[in-house]
Amino acid sequence: MVASATRKGRNVSKASAEGISKALDIKLKGLFTPVGENGKLSERTVLHHYRLISAILTSAIVDDTILQSNPAKRVRPPKYDRTEVVCLDDVQAAHLLELIDAEPMEFKTAIKLLLFTGMRRGEALGLKWQDIDFDSSLLSVRRASQYTPTKGIFVKVPKTQSSVRTIKVPTIGMLSLKEFKKWQNKQRLALGDLWEDGDWLFTSWSGNPIHPDTLSSLFSTFIKTTGLPQIHIQSLRHTNATLLIAGGENVRTVSRRLGHSQTSTTLNIYSHAIESADAKAAQTLENIFSPTVAAKK
Repeated sequence: MVASATRKGRNVSKASAEGISKALDIKLKGLFTPVGENGKLSERTVLHHYRLISAILTSAIVDDTILQSNPAKRVRPPKYDRTEVVCLDDVQAAHLLELIDAEPMEFKTAIKLLLFTGMRRGEALGLKWQDIDFDSSLLSVRRASQYTPTKGIFVKVPKTQSSVRTIKVPTIGMLSLKEFKKWQNKQRLALGDLWEDGDWLFTSWSGNPIHPDTLSSLFSTFIKTTGLPQIHIQSLRHTNATLLIAGGENVRTVSRRLGHSQTSTTLNIYSHAIESADAKAAQTLENIFSPTVAAKK
């Protein structure tokens, strides 16, 4: 994986860089350029650290022997200017679905599922077939797949209680999953004893969980060939939410489907979509009442 990341120009850890340098017998400075050593943390990262420290200090207020109050509450939270999310509009999303049908079965199914449900990448890759209720068209999010250099690929419980949820999947999405299941069963039977049966939806050739970055890399390569805006894998989640809001769905419903712990999170992230939906609502009223007002004049 380190070699793959290096070939693709992605950052690697210092330890990995030193290992490659030693193996090639080339000085570290001749192979790699240090990044981030003198740079400042992003506003988002600073805010995350502030919230984490504040939460830890709040937990420490058990009795007067530890803390009487949270000192972080007396510090003004750092400002964080959210950038507008990158997503596709309805026409672009429909075009993506047309193009993705020519791609390999497992890849196109994963992309469709992300677009139809708004799940996070890790949540989709953490799915097992037991999480799919074909009779009711329901999908249960119970775990998330992640990767770290030290632990490799592993699954964990989603980060918040609200992230554990059940989502209604549109009919087109369930048909895609049924087709994919038939395809995977053929692959499993062809491999016989070589198949590691973990009940995972999205797997490597042997049935083991797929590396999360593999899906992102494949999508990045695919999107460059489409003529569509250069979105990333997370943009499918943003597209799902934006289209639902623009279509008039209640923000609370969208928030629950996304697994946000608070509706305010949805409101903050998708404020642009909410403003567009509000403008559309105003225009609808204009279309209704304008003829009436004109008739009275």
